[in-house]
Amino acid sequence: MTSNPADSMPFSRLMGIKVTEASPNTVHGQLEIRDDLCTTGGIMHGGAVMAFADALGAIGAFMTLPEGAKGTTTIESKTNFLGAAPKGSTVLAVTTPVKTGRRMSVWQTEMTLENGSKVALTTQTQLFL
Repeated sequence: MTSNPADSMPFSRLMGIKVTEASPNTVHGQLEIRDDLCTTGGIMHGGAVMAFADALGAIGAFMTLPEGAKGTTTIESKTNFLGAAPKGSTVLAVTTPVKTGRRMSVWQTEMTLENGSKVALTTQTQLFL
């Protein structure tokens, strides 16, 4: 993939989100955990976890927009925090559609460390505009 879809979203670009694969069926991304994405304990901040998942879900939703829709927006998001991602690690994420419809879509993002340790599981709903 030559261009990074996350770069079209200023906050995602600021976070350093890299999309490594994007299709209507799956979005893969990675994020290097820097000090400015961490809590005082040196682990990935929960807000960074949710923002990472939200960006990938938005990219997937945009790729499945029905004819006539102009965009998408998140209307619900829920995250289970399953493990810590320490500063210096890389978090890998895979986002897949649970359901896509005419007015909205639901996406699930699984995050792990490179060694396979689970970090988080996010489910979000995207409304088509």
